[in-house]
Amino acid sequence: MLLVDLVTATEAVAATRSRREKIAALAAALGLLTPAEALPAIGLLVGKPRQGRLGVGWRTLQTVQAPPAAEPELTIAAVDAAFDALAAAAGPGSAAERVTVLGGLLSRATAREQEFLGRVILGDVRTGALEGVVTDAVAQASGLPLDVVRRAAMLTGDLGETARLALSGSDLTAVGLHVGRPVLPMLAGTAATAAEAVAATGTASVEYKLDGARIQVHRRGDKVSVFTRSLADITHRLPEVVDAVRGLDARDVILDGETLALAEDDAPRPFQETMARFGAAFRQGDGAEEAALRPWFFDILHLDGRDLLDEPLAVRRAELERVAGAYRIPGEVTADPQVAERVAQAALAAGHEGVVVKAIDAPYAAGRRGASWLKVKPVHTFDLVVLAAEWGYGRRTGLLSNLHLGALDPAGEFGDPGGFVMVGKTFKGLTDALLRWQTERFPQLAVRETPGTVWIAPEIVVEIAIDGVQRSTRYPGGVALRFARVKRYRDDKRPQEADTIQTLRALLRA
Repeated sequence: MLLVDLVTATEAVAATRSRREKIAALAAALGLLTPAEALPAIGLLVGKPRQGRLGVGWRTLQTVQAPPAAEPELTIAAVDAAFDALAAAAGPGSAAERVTVLGGLLSRATAREQEFLGRVILGDVRTGALEGVVTDAVAQASGLPLDVVRRAAMLTGDLGETARLALSGSDLTAVGLHVGRPVLPMLAGTAATAAEAVAATGTASVEYKLDGARIQVHRRGDKVSVFTRSLADITHRLPEVVDAVRGLDARDVILDGETLALAEDDAPRPFQETMARFGAAFRQGDGAEEAALRPWFFDILHLDGRDLLDEPLAVRRAELERVAGAYRIPGEVTADPQVAERVAQAALAAGHEGVVVKAIDAPYAAGRRGASWLKVKPVHTFDLVVLAAEWGYGRRTGLLSNLHLGALDPAGEFGDPGGFVMVGKTFKGLTDALLRWQTERFPQLAVRETPGTVWIAPEIVVEIAIDGVQRSTRYPGGVALRFARVKRYRDDKRPQEADTIQTLRALLRA
């Protein structure tokens, strides 16, 4: 398949707000792929090359002088091979090697293809081809039921691999849960109060929402593997978690939960101290690297040959208590809003973020599916994306300081579909350590620079606390943050998981 066919499809997706039209355009393009092309093509569509980081930033792209080709001839396979070479370049001379490879690739691309490839490389694909839309397109292109494709994507943990299987005619219903292969996690929506959440879910398990990092732990015999929210393997960094799970009364098990560092009084330590063990690029607080991490589990997906995904939470909760009761996140099952509020207050008193309210009869399904899981935080905190940073002055001279913040716009209601709408700026809450980290990290993600400002690819998620929002004619979404301050960077979250402009606008009505 030619790259231009994929580019044409993404242009059609970007030009419409209709989900049906987006799916149709993508399905038509996917129908042209061979199974071998599916994996790299899906990576291009969603802006996540199968090779991961390519080692190419904005400055490298700027140095490559490659006049565009007159006619399209570049294939998906050729792009994938070039990306392999970029990702493999290492050691002395690797920078020059990447420039050579990139120059060769771009010289074979037309102007439209060059622009598209630049966006993919920088992680700035804003076509509206979100993973949910692409999943629907895979189902349409392969003629398979959507629920079958969604389940296969959850169980493989890889939409590209799911597309390859679907387009090759494989039986996706045969894709099963395998201990040792991470699955896409189930996610929670939001609710204003615990009482409101219970009213929406009915009888529910109201559980503490910890200020930790999501983990998925697989054990087969004595072999234990620990994965992050994004399915990266971090087993070697969490020996305490490995030891805890190895000590459970189970042979094979898959557990979903969180881990966090605890102080001597068992209160949660700052989130950054937990993330320091996950390979974060910055550290805060004395002793962060030595902080022991304790696992807390809230779900069980498999136990000794028995898959539990389709069992109601009531069954999974009972099995979790039996196998890992000492590590189960605190909570109560109730349909009473007053009981839910009491649990929420107890969670806050213990130093945690709030609660997650989970329908007791719901199965486990990747992503956000209706209102089965609802998180409740008593303060206004939102996960936003950093769009740019301004150079500081005074004591912050020479440091990137004031952040430009964006909310996700899935449907393109206020801009590019799948892009980010600016909703405010802040420099509050930034410690000296964070300022130094920003100044080192952000230029690596730069897509352009203007006097006083570095604009970066929308890859960095930051949790922002606010006192509320107000109407604004300055920003395209019509809303601005009030008294925004940085709580923490979220290395465990992807930009596509950021809060939406619609969520922020709902606060105006509230």
